[in-house]
Amino acid sequence: MNAKKFMHWVDARFPATETYEYHMSKYYAPKNFNFWYFFGVLSMVVLVNQLVTGIWLTMMFNPSAEGAFASVEYIMRDVQGGWLIRYMHSTGASAFFVVVYLHMFRGLLYGSYQKPRELVWLIGMGIYLCLMAEGFFGYLLPWGNMSFWGAQVILNLPAAIPFIGDALGEWVKGDYIISGITLNRFFALHVVAIPLILVGLVFVHLVALHHVGSNNPDGIDIKKLKDKNGVPLDGVAFHPYYTVHDMVGIVVFFIVFFAVVFFFPEGGGFFLEPPNFEAANPLKTPAHIAPVWYYTPFYAMLRATPSMFGSALPGVIVMAASIAILFVLPWLDKSPVRSMRYKGILSKIALAIFVVSFLILGYLGVIPSSDTATLVARICTILYFLYFLLMPIYTSIETCKQPPERVTGGH
Repeated sequence: MNAKKFMHWVDARFPATETYEYHMSKYYAPKNFNFWYFFGVLSMVVLVNQLVTGIWLTMMFNPSAEGAFASVEYIMRDVQGGWLIRYMHSTGASAFFVVVYLHMFRGLLYGSYQKPRELVWLIGMGIYLCLMAEGFFGYLLPWGNMSFWGAQVILNLPAAIPFIGDALGEWVKGDYIISGITLNRFFALHVVAIPLILVGLVFVHLVALHHVGSNNPDGIDIKKLKDKNGVPLDGVAFHPYYTVHDMVGIVVFFIVFFAVVFFFPEGGGFFLEPPNFEAANPLKTPAHIAPVWYYTPFYAMLRATPSMFGSALPGVIVMAASIAILFVLPWLDKSPVRSMRYKGILSKIALAIFVVSFLILGYLGVIPSSDTATLVARICTILYFLYFLLMPIYTSIETCKQPPERVTGGH
């Protein structure tokens, strides 16, 4: 049976060719994708890296309070190539959030959340929540001292919830304190439950995107102008044009990624903190407890929010709201145009202030608390929320440019 006959046999039983054409060779993407559009495919690349290296690490990891730290040391010191796989996984976690944050920024920049892509944005935010959970559950697994105490701080937050807080905290930990039971259930969630949900969400994210079509830097719909064959005039087939184009970005990414893995795996203490090279010790608190860098903007908000009657509940609410508000973004933007290229000056200033505030909050979440840091964090938290809360106003009153009929800057 030759290849053509084999594919006919497969297509009669499974839509292989039809699916390939719908999502690859006959999926027409805008001609004017730019640098910012690399980060979607890079997110997929890092996801594969995390799944493959994670499966490999699972083979030798001992998910128990007595054996977790020793098994990580065994992987690092005694398993051939173990150090490389472990560093690929730990660096991959930070790389995942780098590319996802840049991918989300591109969405804000070009209005990729606006109609008809609201569902694409919502599914993407679901992926972001899964990543945060996955990162947190995985952070405890090496059973290092910073992992232990960082988890201690975060897992004490549910106690701030009235009436059910203490019971909820015990339910999450599976014990009255963080113990081997907590480690074991976090291992199950990190290795099985969250990855299954994550892969499912990535799949429906791509299906939803290809159903409505990709946005572009001009924020205009390429489906409006088609040739006699129904092909968008400003579109090119995703394969082979963008699959080959994306290979350039992937190669550059891997050069940077492996440079970090080989020469800078601890990331100056941001990727792997010095206390995490010591085993978890309930009697030895690190000098400064802080979460990994990709959570620090939200941690800074939590820490900067004044407590109420000695309760951290207001901080927990602010931190939760800072993520929840992203889900309603598609309905806050009242601008008649999508792309920041054609929006008014108010939108551009607002986005710039938002990005700067988020970066400052990220830095403040890393350093020890002080009166000055707390004041700056409170100002940045207010600016963070004002970006969203004032969006219906400034996007309604500003003067926008008229987008072109066809995309600009196409290849």
